[in-house]
Amino acid sequence: MNKPATIDFATATAIRIPAATAPVQALHDLVPGEARDSLLAVHEVLRGELPKAELAIYEAGGGSCSVLPPELLHRSKVTVVDIDEDQVRNNSYADEAILGDVQTYRFGRESFDLVICYNVIEHLPHVDAALLNFRDALKRGGLILIGAPNPSSLSGVVTKYSPHWFHVWFYRHIRGIKDAGLPGEPPFPTFFHPLVTLPRLEAFAAANGLEMIYRREVESPRYPEMRRRKPLLAALVDAGAAVLNAVLPRGIDVRRGDYHVILRKS
Repeated sequence: MNKPATIDFATATAIRIPAATAPVQALHDLVPGEARDSLLAVHEVLRGELPKAELAIYEAGGGSCSVLPPELLHRSKVTVVDIDEDQVRNNSYADEAILGDVQTYRFGRESFDLVICYNVIEHLPHVDAALLNFRDALKRGGLILIGAPNPSSLSGVVTKYSPHWFHVWFYRHIRGIKDAGLPGEPPFPTFFHPLVTLPRLEAFAAANGLEMIYRREVESPRYPEMRRRKPLLAALVDAGAAVLNAVLPRGIDVRRGDYHVILRKS
């Protein structure tokens, strides 16, 4: 099992600490739904595309959850970079954790097999700089996994145009996360740079030597969560989404509030 790391913030040096005894929480433990199904499909792509030897992985923004299936995590050296001191301290699976900004922090060229950027790019004011840093840090044939909200979905529009205090209220009272908004805990302020929009992200990737080999828009996991925790509210939201879908161009589903993308460096 990988040894996690923390930071001596006085010297900004990554220091290894004993492995955590608690199991690592995994994002594939999502409630059943499209987001979980897509993440499991992502795992299959990673298993097929990544080398079979030990992996070097850069996680851009890293909290307490791993996006990797356990067998990949166990044979990986994971380096996390996060701008939030509490998030760095909360990480339980990295070999090296670095307090830094993924938009400016640079590694040596061709250092990693995989870059993971999950629920991060929506919080960045300079997504283009971050993506180019990720590309340069990748080995040829390496992958970038991005999970992000869809800005044009119902949940994306609400997130973009509502104040941060509303996001905290939603997490606490609808999702039932009592620590939401406390230091190091989501939700975090959201910028929604234009490149978070999926067509623009795909065009930017193609123009910069990155091929999109997996792309799937999924219903936000917030919907199945609400259906389980707040069924009346969920019924009202589903009804509103159905009305919007009926008047929008065919094929658009405003409930598809998230997406998963895998980019491969040519």
